[in-house]
Amino acid sequence: MIVRCQELVRSLRCGLWFAAALILTVTSGAQAQAPAPALQDLVSAVVGVKTFINPDARTTENLGRTRAGSGIVIDDNGLVLTIGYLMVEAHAAEVTLNDGRTVPASVAGYDHETGFGLLRAITPLNVRPMALGKSASVKKDDRVVIAASGGAKMMAAAHVAAVREFAGSWEYLVERAIFTAPPHPEWSGAALISREGKLLGVGSLILTDVMGDGSNMRGNMFVPIDMLAPVIADLISTGRVAGPGRPWLGVSAELVNGRLRVLRVTEGGPAAQAGLKKGDTIVGVAGEKTTTLNDFYRRVWARGAAGTVIPLDVMQDNTSRRIEVQSASRLDHLRLKSTY
Repeated sequence: MIVRCQELVRSLRCGLWFAAALILTVTSGAQAQAPAPALQDLVSAVVGVKTFINPDARTTENLGRTRAGSGIVIDDNGLVLTIGYLMVEAHAAEVTLNDGRTVPASVAGYDHETGFGLLRAITPLNVRPMALGKSASVKKDDRVVIAASGGAKMMAAAHVAAVREFAGSWEYLVERAIFTAPPHPEWSGAALISREGKLLGVGSLILTDVMGDGSNMRGNMFVPIDMLAPVIADLISTGRVAGPGRPWLGVSAELVNGRLRVLRVTEGGPAAQAGLKKGDTIVGVAGEKTTTLNDFYRRVWARGAAGTVIPLDVMQDNTSRRIEVQSASRLDHLRLKSTY
């Protein structure tokens, strides 16, 4: 399951020349509808992100107290888009530009449902922001560029291996996730860039089977940029999306031999308080059978907003049980900064 770093670095170096050529070809193409940004502008818009997490944060056990990855400058006022797990529960952050400058940043917002996070540099970055593209137009076999912080040497060409639904074990679902190959070794918060030099997605994962069919094609998963528009105004103004959000249970599960096995329950979370345990099998929601993560999440979320009681049908200690889980908002469960 682990992708060897040496292989990834070789792939990155081999793809660099093509990544530059791909964008520069479009930049100079007479048929381009609008001038594409220069390669240097694209490189400069991808910055390093480092975050420092509250000592008592709930996510430190899995994600650590100091996190690092990439982010993308998306406006002239230093707004940086990144993948949310890099900065959730952070009390401080900084961004590093490709010229070596390090600029402190504040945590602007986090949204669990999309997986996006926003930081705001406290002083001007003086780089050209990357324009947002349309991920709805992305299709299988499209040629793209992946860029992580660190300059042109961290750009690599890739192709879209699949556009499909993705369900994560942490109560997370993306309907049109973008999967690319070959894998980029620095995927966290990396930019997925179109041939026209526009942002299509933000790097989230490295996987050994991006096709999801057992073919074992290695690559990355990107959160599509179209998911940003509905939430960005709320994230900028209040740090979170308005409203109670989806019901959160605090359950990590995976499909094992056609059954949903509980991998972990969050300490102090709704499911743990209701009595769900690691090793239990989830067989249904309110009497309706479910055998996939995708279906499980949809049945839970269809019951109502955060705070709704979710009736889980489980097998526990070889006994069929109904466990009533008082759902919650995940953000309310986390010990976030008071500005949230």
